[in-house]
Formats: sequence, structure tokens, C-alpha cells
Amino acid sequence: MDDNRVNTFSPELALSDEILSRIDKPERYIGHEVNMVVKDLSKIDVRFCMCFPDVYEVGMSHLGIQILYDMFNQREDTYCERVYSPWPDLDKIMREEHIPLFALETQQPIKNFDFLGITLQYEMCYTNILQILELSQIPIFASERTEDDPIVIGGGPCSYNPEPLADYFDIFYIGEGETVYYEMLDVYKELRARGASRREILERLGNIEGLYIPSLYSVSYNEDGTIAEFKPIADVPSKIKRQVVTNLSETFYPRKPLVPYMKAIQDRAVLEIQRGCIRGCRFCQAGMIYRPIRERSLEVLKENIIDILNSTGYDEITLSSLSTSDYTRLGELLEYLIAEMGDRKVNISLPSLRIDAFSLDIMNKVQDVKKSSLTFAPEGGTQRMRNVINKGLTEDQILEGAAEAFTGGWNKVKLYFMLGQPTETDDDVKGIPILANEIAKTYYATVPKEQRQGKVAITISTSYFVPKPFTPFQWVAQISPDEYLRRKSVLNETLKQQLNYKSIKYNWHDSATSYLEGLFARGDRRTGRVIYEAYKLGCIFDAWTDYFDMSKWEKAIELAGIDIEFYTQRERGRDEILPWDFIDTGISKKFLLREWDKALAEQVTDNCREGCAGCGCAGWKTGVCVEPKGCAAWSTEVNIEA
Repeated sequence: MDDNRVNTFSPELALSDEILSRIDKPERYIGHEVNMVVKDLSKIDVRFCMCFPDVYEVGMSHLGIQILYDMFNQREDTYCERVYSPWPDLDKIMREEHIPLFALETQQPIKNFDFLGITLQYEMCYTNILQILELSQIPIFASERTEDDPIVIGGGPCSYNPEPLADYFDIFYIGEGETVYYEMLDVYKELRARGASRREILERLGNIEGLYIPSLYSVSYNEDGTIAEFKPIADVPSKIKRQVVTNLSETFYPRKPLVPYMKAIQDRAVLEIQRGCIRGCRFCQAGMIYRPIRERSLEVLKENIIDILNSTGYDEITLSSLSTSDYTRLGELLEYLIAEMGDRKVNISLPSLRIDAFSLDIMNKVQDVKKSSLTFAPEGGTQRMRNVINKGLTEDQILEGAAEAFTGGWNKVKLYFMLGQPTETDDDVKGIPILANEIAKTYYATVPKEQRQGKVAITISTSYFVPKPFTPFQWVAQISPDEYLRRKSVLNETLKQQLNYKSIKYNWHDSATSYLEGLFARGDRRTGRVIYEAYKLGCIFDAWTDYFDMSKWEKAIELAGIDIEFYTQRERGRDEILPWDFIDTGISKKFLLREWDKALAEQVTDNCREGCAGCGCAGWKTGVCVEPKGCAAWSTEVNIEA
């Protein structure tokens, strides 16, 4: 591959002062943040630009990019820089004045880099990916890229069904980024040095475990629109195996994270305490694809947080995990943090807590720390519904947990639910405000009047359930937007009948964006044209209410010739080839089908620490389970047949 790219550091901003004065929040584009990495480009062999396809303050809150930025830049031969989606005001100027999109660190065009890595966090960011490519002057379609264009690689949760984006990416990285990226860079560097073509490089990279090259695979379809065959058309694996970090305590973690000069969405220090989840909620993709649970050691966490606070100056710490209260040494960690943070005046945030596990002892440990509202996620309003989704919570546990929280000094509670989950009835919907009312009653029954810090404030939030790949609900039909709105009305009317309704606020998620999310979550390659047509019609920042325009998406769906109900409201056959079946997450299809049957029977599966359910994730990688009872085969290298 020819390498005629500019290889000199340019301290001048890509945008003039005159342009910066015409746009909102120019600090989004100037770089030079605290802990930004600067390197001598004359000593760099590989340039990698990491992209979050949303506005700067959202992307700067993403822990995954912080981890990869630190990891890549630990290599002396590699320079990792960053780019985010320009806000519409700058987007317009860049198009009018033909300014190529640039990286924050060197202010140089992304088209001159070796790799553009894009995080796929949410389906409604897909049009922003095309914005990034076009503004970078990189061909939108992978098939049109030349030897001089960067290799475009995608990763993140949406890469577990990459097919709607297959035409736009050269590579998808399936799994956790700390595993084979270094191998990928070594192979690329070697091949480029000896002049290998783009095709040769992609074919070689396609044989690295975890890397999926869409152009090296073909798809054919049956007359009814379902997939007939998915197969490689080059010498690459037929299955792509998810990459997993087996020891979190010995892998990469940024101790000097980037700190923006403007307020980010999550403006705090982040301490990732574990990955994975033991719970097995049947709707939850993250809980399935990030199995098994792996904890960071207490010693490593102590070292990390002190270094992070010293290098950033943050006054708040958040403990990051899918289920923070399942971290086995949470009590010890909190004792340490409170002892260390007292003089620093640092607040401790505890998200992702289970209401049944949030003990009075834990709350007492943080009682001297500033309290914000507690967030719990019962997900279902009735016990029947919670059994269907395998939430593993009884109403008594919810109310007992709420009582403990109120005793600990909290009086604000946020409750998250989903509408439209499989088998849901109107009685299940009505159960949501009834449960919220019972929690409000618990507050007044638990906390003496003279000790109350005002009235209880409860916020109910409902989202529109979207079936996701690699979950037991991946085969089910999504309810229609009209039905979602009807159920929302049922909930709202029932809420008005509750004794404590004035203490309960109800928020709901938009139905149109969730319906489109459903299209792309389980879409195949043919749905990619919808993204392109929508982008040509002017759709960007679709996750932002002010910019989302459903009429444009409806037009794009029509232009693409797609039947949206085929992808959303159609129940899949159990033997049907699904667009993501070529990915091996380690979770067997037999296990997912068994869990679907148990959902229909309203049966609960024990969590991983109570007994291994034989999901299959265990023996395909070597590792050590953090709990002797959980994921038994994970420590024995024996794959349980599910």
C-alpha cells in the first residue's frame, strides 16, 4: 500500500478563529484536553483514529474509547487520536468550505490515517457514521475505497449484529477490545511494509480470531425473505468467535483519562469494577454477550482510583458495572473509598444496584456522602412479568429494599420498566403504577414524619421493548408503535387512580425511535440501504429529539423497498437462520431456546452464583471464575452442552 500521507505534526487548528466564532461550543473541536497524548509523528508507523459517532460531550463520556485510547497509545509505534460527530452548525460549514474532518490531537484529516475505528453503541447513531465518513472524504461504501483510504473498523454492542452496516465497514471487531487489537496492528504493519494490497490485508486480518470482514462473506435469501445461506467467499472462518478478557485485573485501564474543558454528559471519574452479569435477565443483551462475570481485584481498584483522581481532579466517582451490588467486595471497596475520599470531598455514585441487594449496611457506609436519587429497575410491574423476564425479584424484596433505602436517608427513587415484553397483558401494565404506589406507601410507613426530608418523589420511566440478538427473546415479535402508545395510556390512567399519584412522575420513551431501533437491531444486510437513504434525506443525530424526523425515515424505508414489519413485528422461526448466527458469543442457541421456553412457562432460572445454567460460555476460553459456585466450567475448560 502506498503511504503518501502527511507525517508531520501540525499544531495549527484545522478551523480558523473566524469559523470557531461562528459555531456553538467551539471547545468541542480544539483538543488539548487534560491528559491528551501527544506524539512525534516521525516515529509513528500506524495511525488510528478512534470515533464516537455522536457529539463530543457524549463521546467523551464513553469508557470504552478511554480504554482503547490509553491501550493504543502505550505502543510506541502507534498514535491513537479521536474524532466525534460535528454538530450541525459545523457540519454545514465543513460541507460549504470543503474542510475535511480532522482528529483532535493533530488537527489533521482522518483520511490520512491507517484506521478509523467507530464505536457502535446505539442503532440511532447509524446515520452519523455516514456523516463521519462523508465529511472525512472517505467513500461511504467499503467497496469503493482505494489503497489510500483508511481501513474502517467497527466495534461495540451493536457489532453483535453488524449486518445492517456491512456495506459501510471493512472490519468489525467482535468482543472486548483488549484482546487481539495488538495482533491486528502487528499484522497490518508487517503487510503494509511489504506493499500488500488492501484486499490482501483484509484477507489476512480476517483470519485473526474475532475480526469479521463483511466483504469476504456472501448472503442469499429465500423467497419468503428469510436468509437461505451465509458463507465465506475467501479463506476465512465460517464462524467469528467473540473475544473475551479473562483477567480484568491484568488488562488495560486508563489511570490518566482524558478530561474535557467543557462539561461532558458523564463528568466524573469512572471505576469499572467488573464485567458481565450473573443475573440472566432474558431481555438483556449485555447480560448475555458479556458473560461470564469477571471482577477486578480490590487492590487494583484502589490503585486505579487514586491515580485517576490525582490526574483528573474529579470530585465524583462512579462505580461502573452491569450490576454493582453483585461485586463481591463492594463493602470493602466502599469502606476504602469513603476513608480516602473524606478529605477530598469526593462524591461516590452507585449505579446499577439491585433493590433487593442494596443493604442497609451499604447505605450506612455512604450516608455521609452527598445523596442523589436511587435508581432501580424492576422492569416488570407484576410478579408474573418479572418471572417471564427472569428478573429474580419478588414484590416483598422490592418493598423491603425500598424501606432500607428510605431508612438510609433517600427519598427520591427512579424506577425503570419496559412495555411490550413477551406475554405482557394489561394487568401487567397496570401493575407498574400500583407497584410505584406501594413504594410510596412504604416511605410514609417507614420514615417517621419528623425524620423525613420532604415528600417521597418517585419517577417511573418506561421504554419500548426491543428484542435483541443473542437473548432468549431474539425470536419474538415487537409490538407496534400504536400498541405501545395504547399500553402507555393504560399505565397513565391507572397511575391517576393511585393514592400517592401526586408523588409519582411518569416519563416514557419515544415509540418511533424504538421501532427503528428494532428494525436495525435484528436487520440483515438489506436494511443497510435504509440508513443510506435516510442519510441522503438529511437524517443525522437521530438520537436527539430536536433532529429526529420520522417522516424522513418513512420515506427512506419506502425508497429502500423494505417492509419494516418483516423485521419488527414478525416472530422468527426457531430453525430460521438469523443474520447474526455466524457469530459465536459462547452462549449456545440451545440455551437461549430453553430460556425462551421457560419464559413462556413463567419459570425462573437461578443466577450464576446459585447454580450454573449451562449457557455454554464457560469452557471455550481459559479463565478463573470469581465464585466457586458460578460458571463452573469457566474454571475447568469443559464446555457444558446446553
